[in-house]
Amino acid sequence: MPEQPCAETLQCPIEALPLLDVYVALGTQPQGLTHAEAATRLQHYGHNTISTVETTPLFRKFLSNFTHLMALLLWVGGLLGFLAQMPQLGLAIWLVNLINGAFSFWQEYQAEQATAVLRRLLPTYARVLRDGQEQRLLAEELVPGDVILLAEGDHISADGRLAQAADLRVDQSTLTGEAHPVRKTAEAVLRSGLTRVELPNLVFAGTSVAAGTGQAVVFATGMTSEFGKVAHLPQAVGDELSPLQKEMVHTTKVVTLIAVGVGLLFFVLAVALAGMTLAESCIFAIGMIVAFVPEGLLPTVTLALAMGTQRIARRHALMKRLSAVETLGCTTVICTDKTGTLTQNEMTVCELWLADRQAAHGHRCRLCP
Repeated sequence: MPEQPCAETLQCPIEALPLLDVYVALGTQPQGLTHAEAATRLQHYGHNTISTVETTPLFRKFLSNFTHLMALLLWVGGLLGFLAQMPQLGLAIWLVNLINGAFSFWQEYQAEQATAVLRRLLPTYARVLRDGQEQRLLAEELVPGDVILLAEGDHISADGRLAQAADLRVDQSTLTGEAHPVRKTAEAVLRSGLTRVELPNLVFAGTSVAAGTGQAVVFATGMTSEFGKVAHLPQAVGDELSPLQKEMVHTTKVVTLIAVGVGLLFFVLAVALAGMTLAESCIFAIGMIVAFVPEGLLPTVTLALAMGTQRIARRHALMKRLSAVETLGCTTVICTDKTGTLTQNEMTVCELWLADRQAAHGHRCRLCP
């Protein structure tokens, strides 16, 4: 996508420009863009949407539930069951593997569909000036240079530099976590040392107007907006095994080594001491190996994680992956800022962490009432 004329690409920061220079820098005017200009820019910059990185195809996600190390051990265990002339056991192991994999895929698929709702944080419509007339357009059609109109209760659909502000206050909690509305003005800001969200003449996508009215000139849309940059962060994080998954891999390796070792040992003993034929000894050794396969371990772990996911969902939280539930159980300390905002003005995290220590050591936290 071509680079947008946002604050970083201008010779002078957009917050420091006088209002007339803002219109010139963004190639627009107080009456807004014409429909022809807006159509050209929409084709050039793309839609004002939060894009997602290319994800793993659905069929590969489905197959991954049947190809991890523990699942492979069960596939091999079922095959050995057939070779050991125990078709009922082999079929049972394979069915356990199939049911468990399908169940895991369905649980994670439902969670991913639910988290897709988070992309709807950006509003659907926006009020803009086009050809000097106020119009109501889809938010995804906004382009740099558009003049958007703001009023109390409106959601802001793109990053913009304020051109007018009348007692305007904006709720920026989606970006800062601060619940108190921030006062906004249209004057140029020449001070240094302020972060982007602290600049009083800029408004940002994903925030909302708490009070007052105003007009703003859009300078960044979609993924180049501050909201888009935040949305990109979790998409760029790579996947790694959870502590439980690492332990499962280790357990699978240990079980495999023990099973194969015991099977070879009994094969040698059957031939050397019991006088069995090679074919009989081989079948006996395979039976011993199959007996060591923990076919009940995988569904037990999956069901435990699924139950944890359902309990969390009843408390209105979403988990994209079953393995993420277990990581919460490994958490001992949560470090966070804006505690009052997160816990509705109660030091809940502090109280939970010190609950046992108050009884054990007879002291209280100086931050708690």
